[in-house]
Parts: sequence; C-alpha cells; structure tokens
Amino acid sequence: MGVAERVWQGRGRISDRLGTILIAVMILILIGDVLSQLLTGVIAVPYVASIIIEGIVVGLAYGLAGIGLSMTYSILSFANFAHGDTITVGAFSGWSVAYAIGGIGSTSFGSLFLLNATPGISIVTSFWVVILGLISAAVITVAVSLAVDRLVYHPIRDAEGISLLIASIGVALTFRYLIAFFYGTSVRGITDPASKVGLFSVNGQIGVGVIRPNQQLAQLTSTDALPAFLELTSTAGPSEVILSMTLHAVVLVVVASLLMLGVHLLLQQTKLGKAMRAMADNKSLAQVSGIPTERIIRMTWIIGGALTGMAGFLIVLNSGTTNFNFGWRLLLYIFASVILGGIGSIYGAIAGGLIIGLVNSIAIIWLPSGLTKVAAFAVLIIVLLVRPEGLFGGVTTA
Repeated sequence: MGVAERVWQGRGRISDRLGTILIAVMILILIGDVLSQLLTGVIAVPYVASIIIEGIVVGLAYGLAGIGLSMTYSILSFANFAHGDTITVGAFSGWSVAYAIGGIGSTSFGSLFLLNATPGISIVTSFWVVILGLISAAVITVAVSLAVDRLVYHPIRDAEGISLLIASIGVALTFRYLIAFFYGTSVRGITDPASKVGLFSVNGQIGVGVIRPNQQLAQLTSTDALPAFLELTSTAGPSEVILSMTLHAVVLVVVASLLMLGVHLLLQQTKLGKAMRAMADNKSLAQVSGIPTERIIRMTWIIGGALTGMAGFLIVLNSGTTNFNFGWRLLLYIFASVILGGIGSIYGAIAGGLIIGLVNSIAIIWLPSGLTKVAAFAVLIIVLLVRPEGLFGGVTTA
C-alpha cells in the first residue's frame, strides 16, 4: 500500500468520525460548564442531582412506552400512529377500574368509573387498588389492541406500509374522541399527593426519611424525618430538602425497570423471544422455517399492548393528572426515543427514552423551561446526522 493510499484512507476515517468527535467535544464542554457552575456556586449539587433524577424518571416512562412501538414496527413493519392514544386508553381504563374499586360505597359506580369522583387514591393509602388498576390497564389495553388488529390491521396486513400507517391514524382519532366523549376534555386530577422519600436536613442532622404530604419540614424533629437506617452527622443548619422523589415516581422507576428486565429475558431466554427476533430479521425466512407468524404477531400485540397500557397508567400515577389527548402529545417524544435508539430495536427504545428524558431535564441549566424540548430534538437530529440508523441500528439481538 502506497503512502498516498494510506493518507487517503486516513482522511476517510477522520471524515467518518468527525461528527462523533464534534459530539464528544460538545459533551465535554457542557460537562465542564456544569462543573464550573457547581464550583462557583451558581448552581448547587442537590439541584443538579434532582434534575438528573427527574430526567431518569421521565426517560424510563418514554422507554417503557416506546418498547411496544418498537415491537410493532420491527415485526409488522409499520409506524403505529395509534400508539399514543393506546397509552391514553390504558391510562383511563386502568384508573377507571382503580376508582371503581377504591371508591366503593362513597358514590355511584358511574361517577367513579368515569372519574367524576375523588376517592382519594395514592400508593400509600391504596396500594392494592393501584396494583389492580395497573393490571387492569394491561389487560384492557391488550384486549383493545387485539380487537383493533383483527378488525383493522389484519385485513390490510399485506398492503403497503402507507395503508397501515393511515389506518393507524384513523384508529388514533377514534380512540381519542371516544375517550373525549365518555370522559370529557378537561384535565382531571387523578391521585392524591404522595409522600416524598429522600435525603433531608432536619435541625442540623442529615439522613434519609419520608415526608408525608403537606408536612412542613421545619416543624419536624430529627426522629420524625430521619429513621435509624441512615443518619449522618452535620453542622447545625436550617431544615431543608436536599434530594427527594415522590413515592409515585419510585413506583414508576421500579415497575418500569422490572418490566424492561422481563422483556430482555423474554427476548433472549425463551423460544417465543427467539422466534420474535427471527421474524423481525426476516419474515419470509421465518415463515419458511416453520415459525407460526400469525401467533408471533398476536403475541406482539399482547406484550406490546400490556406494556403500553401499564406505561400510560404509571405516567398518570407519577404526574397525578390526565386528559383525553395526553398520549397523543407524548407520541412525538416516544417516536423521538425510538428513532434515536434505532427504530425496531427494543434496547434502542429504552436507551433513546433515557437520553431524551435526561436531555429534556438537564437542558434547564442553560435554557428557559419552554425551550428544553427543543434541546431534546436537537440532540436527536445531531445523533442521526452522525449515525442515521440510530444508536442501536443494525443490532439484531432485540
């Protein structure tokens, strides 16, 4: 190999990696700026930690919701625009069941089921009611997803992808306005405020504890807020919240993480998971190999529908409010997460959701709150310019 050829190949490699290098430099500059602001006292460590935690919570919600979208795309080969409104279906159906069970005897069943009552539900006061609502959201969303597949998607499954896409938009509009018809269009408060768990300073003592809703930190003694499992000595100072999460956010993180782990084990350790991956890679070859493709499609709707319904329920549990089009508004961020991670990749959907959530949260350090979403989509564009197939594009494991 001549010198000129080696130089030419070297230039090609540098050109290919230039985008990656620029992204790395930008990240280092931003990290340096954050460290500078921390050292100079412009921002505090607890503030940075709190927005990172918020980003992780939101990112896990996006990632969990994106798994179902990624599964339907990889196996059915169409972008399901009804996915956002399926999230809304899961949220409303699950909370209707939770209200109907949790408010028995307080008012009429119709008022409870249509969320026109306030039975006072939170994870602390109504743990099993919330769990039953979560399970109901999964079951009802699966039933709805299977019905829509049989009535709408199955007859046109062999048509071009644009036909399925347009049909999914019609399904989305149907879901949205049926929910608006039965539940109304106003924003509804769903849950009672939840207790906060975290790191607190009370009368000069720092430790982990739980603060109940409407409880004033300044009125507590150290034993009220700081259980014995973690107590750290500190100098005397005012009572303050150093770092905290609501118990509803904790439930979202725990349940979403367990569900993601379950999906990983399903895809990697079971015959069904291997068949799903084979069909995603090559549907024609899977059919020739004897894989029951219709059964795989049905299981895709069951698994994807259950995850989507539970994601909607958990998002409302964390936010405490809902309305008829909240899933439609989330759809753009879920699509961004799936595309960023590599559309069709389950792991990509999870990673993309975490990145979108973290960027959207951390950007508040530099941008006004109304522009943080712009930063999230700017990151999406930059990454796709460098790696058009997404972060996990081309990965065949999931």
